[in-house]
Amino acid sequence: MTEPVLSIRNLTVEIPTRRGLFKPVQDVAYDIRPGEIRGVVGESGAGKSMTGNAVIGLLDDPARVASGEIWLNGRRIDNLTPEEKRAIRGKEIGMIFQDPLTSLNPLFTIGEQLVETIQLHLKVSATEARDRALALLDRVSIPDPATRFDQYPHQFSGGMRQRVVIALALCSEPSVIVADEPTTALDVSIQAQVLDLIKELASETQVGVILVTHDMGVIADTTEQVTVMYNGRVVESGSTDQVLSAPVHDYTKSLISAVPRPQVKLHRFPQVSYGGRETTFQIEDLARNWDKPEPSKSGKLVEVKGISKRFLEKSALLPSRRTYFTAVDNVSFDIKDGEVFGLVGESGSGKSTVARMIGTLLPSDGGQIQFDGEDTTVMTGEALSAYRRQIQMIFQDPFSSLNPRMKVESIVAEPLLHHKLLPPDQISSRVHELLDRVGLTRAAAAKYPHEFSGGQRQRISIARALATQPRFLICDEPTSALDVSIQAQILNILKDLQEHLGLTMLFISHDLPVVRQMCDRVGVMKQGQLVEVQDTETLFANPKSDYTAQLLKLMPRLAQLAG
Repeated sequence: MTEPVLSIRNLTVEIPTRRGLFKPVQDVAYDIRPGEIRGVVGESGAGKSMTGNAVIGLLDDPARVASGEIWLNGRRIDNLTPEEKRAIRGKEIGMIFQDPLTSLNPLFTIGEQLVETIQLHLKVSATEARDRALALLDRVSIPDPATRFDQYPHQFSGGMRQRVVIALALCSEPSVIVADEPTTALDVSIQAQVLDLIKELASETQVGVILVTHDMGVIADTTEQVTVMYNGRVVESGSTDQVLSAPVHDYTKSLISAVPRPQVKLHRFPQVSYGGRETTFQIEDLARNWDKPEPSKSGKLVEVKGISKRFLEKSALLPSRRTYFTAVDNVSFDIKDGEVFGLVGESGSGKSTVARMIGTLLPSDGGQIQFDGEDTTVMTGEALSAYRRQIQMIFQDPFSSLNPRMKVESIVAEPLLHHKLLPPDQISSRVHELLDRVGLTRAAAAKYPHEFSGGQRQRISIARALATQPRFLICDEPTSALDVSIQAQILNILKDLQEHLGLTMLFISHDLPVVRQMCDRVGVMKQGQLVEVQDTETLFANPKSDYTAQLLKLMPRLAQLAG
């Protein structure tokens, strides 16, 4: 058998705190062989990324490697000096981060960043570095590399930026690449392209890849070996087929059970319950004090009629010389009372723009948006305020949608105060009730957003959205940044909201298995246009458009999963 290019042996990382030593990684061990892609999976806080950071020498003080060893190409590297680790980082071990914008300097062109990295590690001339950079851009399938070479990161799409980051990681022909959630924010088609690229490069260059992810579909489609981590420890490790089809450890079984199945629709998502980590919520109790929404006049709460939106792409003094980008082009659909209507499509297809126009965060450039028969595009003053009280949005990134300077009690109370829905002396008890119902303790009210995990922050966002007792919820990628166990909890909350409170929802996602579980009907968007609308089960079984069929074909099938 081929010798490992990277060997992690009983690695323990510790962080001194006021309460004693915290060990986010304990006795972790696995090997990476040339050309092998090893998946490392587990929920948030399992120690996946911390292990990768220890390998590449990016542990933030005061975190440190307390025991164990890391060997790269037969050389021990965990005991090197910071200068020696810096020499290895980027040259022998590459890194692909979750958000490519954090890896790219917005003030320099893509070409300048590639050339700088190549010259730093390979000591070649500027001309040779440029040639290598162009070849790398071509290798990672960046179209027209000569033109793209002189462009800035903001001029690239998310998928293209991730390709540039992969090119940067390959600049010095490393032995190992640590890919930390490289496709979390990408839609299904771009994700498939990036993962195919990683597989192709691993095979061609024999680079070993540590693929850190919470997406079991990515694990199933991309990796050969998988390591499952829980609470800082490895609980199971082996070939991907064996671990996914016949898991041994109870946590692995529980984790796999929570994965949304693309081939069957479930009433509720099984939750990860190993170790007493399951969190409960009580939507039924909230329903007792909830004013059930009145049925709409026509049975259709929301009717979108021919809406369009364009953005200025290039400004000019003369109107005739200005150029515009059409983000939404003549889109029409309706959402019935109590229905969950899904919108899917690639990044840039116009899904979120449609949601923001319905939510009055963006004005439309044409068409009508009717809410219970009233045209919202012409509303002003009291009428607009009354409409906004009846709709609420839950965003993809709860941290960016919560004010970091406000405590949770003030965040949840803000809509109640703005719309003057309760006397001031009743607001605190209402906030505590809302936090209770989404599975948070009342002590959460006195904390700030940064003191919570991603799943807990999304619960805070849901509590705030429920404060006004809305009739309509807009959920824009509400679980795309969450691991599978937390995703199951949040999706169950949303299912219960719809069932017990009679809410109507617009659910936007690029995760097709989740859409199948959540939605009654689905609309598919491509380049600003709605290409088809069908009942969910009909669409998944018999799509009308070739584009929808292609999206479904790219969906991870997860055939190996147990259960």
